[in-house]
Amino acid sequence: MLDQTTNYIQLIYRVIISLIGIWFLSIIWPFISDVILMLVFAFLFTTVLLSSVDDFERKIGNRGLSVLAVVVLLLGIFGTFIGSFISQMSQQAKDFSNRIDKETLTIEFTKLGKQFTSSLPEFLQNMISSSGDFAGKLSELINSIIGSLASMAGAIGNFMFIATMVFIFTIILLAEYHSFRKSLVNIIPNKYFEVGLKLIYNIEKSVSSYLRGQFLSALSVAAMSIAGLLILNLFGANLTLTIFIGIIAGLANLIPLIGPFVGMIPAILIAFMNNIGNDAATIHMLFGVLPSPFFIFDIVLMFLVVQQIEGNLITPALVGKSVGLHPMLVMISLLIGGTILGPLGMLFAVPATGVLKVILKEITFIKKNAHLL
Repeated sequence: MLDQTTNYIQLIYRVIISLIGIWFLSIIWPFISDVILMLVFAFLFTTVLLSSVDDFERKIGNRGLSVLAVVVLLLGIFGTFIGSFISQMSQQAKDFSNRIDKETLTIEFTKLGKQFTSSLPEFLQNMISSSGDFAGKLSELINSIIGSLASMAGAIGNFMFIATMVFIFTIILLAEYHSFRKSLVNIIPNKYFEVGLKLIYNIEKSVSSYLRGQFLSALSVAAMSIAGLLILNLFGANLTLTIFIGIIAGLANLIPLIGPFVGMIPAILIAFMNNIGNDAATIHMLFGVLPSPFFIFDIVLMFLVVQQIEGNLITPALVGKSVGLHPMLVMISLLIGGTILGPLGMLFAVPATGVLKVILKEITFIKKNAHLL
């Protein structure tokens, strides 16, 4: 009876402490969320680059130089890709400006507007004509969009600050990772030393497996995007830089929901620049029903299909399998993460679920073998 009472008291004590901890965390979370986010991203990047740094260190015998070599190599590859893409996009824009002057552009837009309106169902034409100054309202909408771009400056500045801090944290973690790991191991009580080591190893394995699954998912999105753009070219879309656009869509796949659509923006710009003045592209109809000037709606539909395949088939299968989670559990964790924290919650939902699974597995092992510890 006494033991049962003691157990109840301990349970109540743990519940109270947990509630106090949750309450305290909810108060300080707004002040520490950005720092936590930076550290999580830095840890993920460290996990990706750690093996390369270790390989360099074994060859040259210096940790600092190894980190520097890997970071410089990575920045060189990334900078070359981005620089090459911007250069080719700039050349596309230059060729476009040389080919189309302002007067021709105005004429093409006027012709496009008439063709688009005449292709719509009659009830939509009536709605547009009854809305009064449709062009004026469209102009107001465009002006409001342009005005809202100013507010993006602050968001871009905040992003650059976070990216810089993540970069710094990643370098520190790469340089001192094994020291941090050793310090963490040293604080594990002797009673749980073996379990603690196993827990750390399994968490590292789970995170690295998740990143491997994400890499395969990104490759799949890039391949599907490139294939989709090439198929559109067979129907006369006249799209260039398809490989660049596919790679960008694949890399952006790390951002849940909106990732694959990032490649849509340059694809639409290129379709517009390459096809304006082309009457066949101007009057193009998607499935022979929906007006799709310059194949714009074809591109949107293609990326929608890629996003659906990636979100509902590829990510649950590849990422879930790599982390050891059932595809249904992956979908549930993505929904819960998205509901709580939005896109960021979806980004960290799967690795967090994988880590939680590892921790619960070790806790179960400890309880079952408590008499042996």
